[in-house]
Amino acid sequence: MSDALASVAFQAPSSPPAQRSGLEPLLGGELRAKAVWVDQKSCIGCRYCANVATNTFVVIQETGRCRAFRQDGDSEDRIQEAIDTCPTDCIHWLHFETLSTFSEHDRMPIGSE
Repeated sequence: MSDALASVAFQAPSSPPAQRSGLEPLLGGELRAKAVWVDQKSCIGCRYCANVATNTFVVIQETGRCRAFRQDGDSEDRIQEAIDTCPTDCIHWLHFETLSTFSEHDRMPIGSE
């Protein structure tokens, strides 16, 4: 590339940096306005949700109860099917902002219990 061409390329106006909203999907997942949450106190460990939406729910070995470990693992329809199969109705859709109001134990990531 000639020096003249290189200087033109470096003098061209650049686009402004992208602004992050904090709601961007991670690892190529879908952007959703709501999150799925399992009430650990009501879960009886039936494993229905983990069998229906395998990329969203997992059984915690120490407690025998299920937990949502990935928000963008399955389609909303698949997650809703898992919610509908729950015999104790302990799985809920929540707004992401609402998740911060739960106790620290309810929000702990897997492996940190």
